[in-house]
Amino acid sequence: MGIKPELKKLGLAGSFAIYIPAATLMYCLTKYLIPYLSALTRQETILFWFLIGGFGIFTPLIVTGLVILKFEGFKISKHTWTKRLRFRKISIRQFIWGITGLILAGLFSGLIMKGLELLIGKFDHSPEFMSFEPLSHGRYWLLLVWFPFWILNILGEEFLWRGVMLPRQEIAFGKYAWLIHGFGWGLFHIAFGWQLLIALIPLIFIQSFVVQRTKNSWIGVIMHGGLNGPGFIAICFGLI
Repeated sequence: MGIKPELKKLGLAGSFAIYIPAATLMYCLTKYLIPYLSALTRQETILFWFLIGGFGIFTPLIVTGLVILKFEGFKISKHTWTKRLRFRKISIRQFIWGITGLILAGLFSGLIMKGLELLIGKFDHSPEFMSFEPLSHGRYWLLLVWFPFWILNILGEEFLWRGVMLPRQEIAFGKYAWLIHGFGWGLFHIAFGWQLLIALIPLIFIQSFVVQRTKNSWIGVIMHGGLNGPGFIAICFGLI
């Protein structure tokens, strides 16, 4: 019978050795590559956000998580998925935590956006590389590109941040791990610009807290995907 790998703590140095390169990758690709490709092809930047984001940012997050698991001595198995990564069956209590967190994050983010509008006037809530007009005739095909991107987005982040990193951060920082985790996750989104980053603060920290509290990575998927997906659809059809 083989020896089970022992989970080791992930401190500040180890955490930010992952957060900083990921944030840098996101910043460089969205600030330089996406605008360049958009200008070169005369296609909307949102198209290249889906393509470059999905394959150039979120897929590498998944690969990074797999490499970390390999170095830890874990193989991809049901045991790794449920015990190490904590993608396990959701209890009623955990589901209530997740839905409550999602509602609170959405509510507080909305209030922050309204507050910012009162302070600085109307502004585009999306960064330039994400900006696009509501979908119209001849552009609905973008939804077909968005859907696999959305899966990679949620899977990539929840797999690495909540599945791989958070359990080890909890060993290092105990009950305060969600604060370190949330700060690093926020750093990853620095390319989004300060307005959207401020609006994301409720989700970033509430989700980090709730996933740590429930010890279930599926709760992160519910919260992240539940705010991200419907929000995009609402923008697509001019509802917000």
